[in-house]
Amino acid sequence: MAVGQQKDYYAVLGVSRDAKPEEIRKAYRHLARKHHPDLNPGNKAAEEKFKQLSEAYEVLSDEKKRKVYDQYGFYSDNLPPGGYPPGAASRAYSSPPPGVDFSGFDFSDAEDAGADGGRAAGGFGGSFRDIFSQIFSRGEREAASEEPAKGSDIEYRMHLGFWDAIRGAQVRVTVAREEACNVCHGSGTLPGPTITCETCHGTGKTTRQVGAMRFDMTCPQCGGTGKQRRPCTNCHGTGSIQTPETLTVRIPPGVDTGSRVRVPGKGNAGTHGGQAGDLYIITDVDPHPVFERKGDNFYVKLPVTITEAALGSKVAVPTIDGLSTIKIPPGTQSGQKLRLRGKGAPSLREPDLRGDQFVEVQVMVPRVADERTKEILRELAKLNPEDPRKSLREAGEKPN
Repeated sequence: MAVGQQKDYYAVLGVSRDAKPEEIRKAYRHLARKHHPDLNPGNKAAEEKFKQLSEAYEVLSDEKKRKVYDQYGFYSDNLPPGGYPPGAASRAYSSPPPGVDFSGFDFSDAEDAGADGGRAAGGFGGSFRDIFSQIFSRGEREAASEEPAKGSDIEYRMHLGFWDAIRGAQVRVTVAREEACNVCHGSGTLPGPTITCETCHGTGKTTRQVGAMRFDMTCPQCGGTGKQRRPCTNCHGTGSIQTPETLTVRIPPGVDTGSRVRVPGKGNAGTHGGQAGDLYIITDVDPHPVFERKGDNFYVKLPVTITEAALGSKVAVPTIDGLSTIKIPPGTQSGQKLRLRGKGAPSLREPDLRGDQFVEVQVMVPRVADERTKEILRELAKLNPEDPRKSLREAGEKPN
């Protein structure tokens, strides 16, 4: 049985874990007769069941094999003498990937490693799952490194003025990009005769050690052939050369601080023929002294006189398109917001749409310096005797 396959042999035979050898033998004979292929010709399910019964009986009928199975939850003929180190019992492990040979295990120091939780074996806490995961995933990454892969993206931060961000602009930027090597065309190797693999020294295999364990694996550099092409002398085997490039980039109208403008294919070159990554321009926009931006909307504070607020009026208000006229309704209070639709910033998602501009009215109280103005204001108070603090006072009174 392979290390990666964990089965309940007791359940296969239908016996308890403390069953006597005679009970195991009787259970096997009974079930083996029932599912024997000669008695069930053409029945694939019976054939598979018979194989499982034979496998279970082979382990549980042997005292030494059963002892190992009871301790670790599985049995393998490839187990090293003395079994696995403490801390490795009863775990389900992934099957080894192609090219990994478990016969090379060396557990000579594993007993001491397991006694202190596996710290002596590289700090893995006695968990083979963690060890296998690290080794196998690394091998898979190395094997995959020969496949075409897209290049990485580049981020470039750019400072923009307020009006360039609103109206859009064409800007020139210089970025350091990794371009495909013009000698090896991105392969990292030179054409011609092969040389002995520098990683495995021609053997086609590499040995990787984690703590007390050693793994024989197919060499990820040459794929097990023992040969490799000569590395490119121009890019030193990387397949790419870093060079500065000046680009003209169109910044669309409506960008804001933190906006990302994508320039396809202008990132770093891909490896082994993979496509290039993308360039992302990240904008940092200057604030404006009048227009406060929130998303696609603008917020503007508009001072008005007491007379304009009380009687109503039409006043000019600045927008990014120039002055617009807004109507102040009679009785407008300070802090009240009025909306100018479609006077906000252009939308990046829908270029034909724009946000709105919100105008916050601020009623300005005049400074009274002459007696005539004071008399008019006293007369106004007599004509409008309402108490603006009445509701506040009532809310603060104690109940009877």
